[in-house]
Amino acid sequence: MLDIQETTLDTLKPGEKARITKVRVKGPARRKLFDMGMVAGSEVELIRKAPLGDPIEFRIKGYNLSIRKDEARQIFINRL
Repeated sequence: MLDIQETTLDTLKPGEKARITKVRVKGPARRKLFDMGMVAGSEVELIRKAPLGDPIEFRIKGYNLSIRKDEARQIFINRL
């Protein structure tokens, strides 16, 4: 169940910031995302989306990271 303000990472607009609350990605991608800092409590900022919406580029922990839209839909956030 989603909190009133909780949404998913793919809903951010360029320049918006959020804090990660849950990561529901499964398989090897989950470990890679954790290793790159996509963990609960981390702050992320949407930098840009590709013209067709996939991939999406974020700034997290001082560097830029691009992930697939499907993965971003499984990462829950609260906007800041």
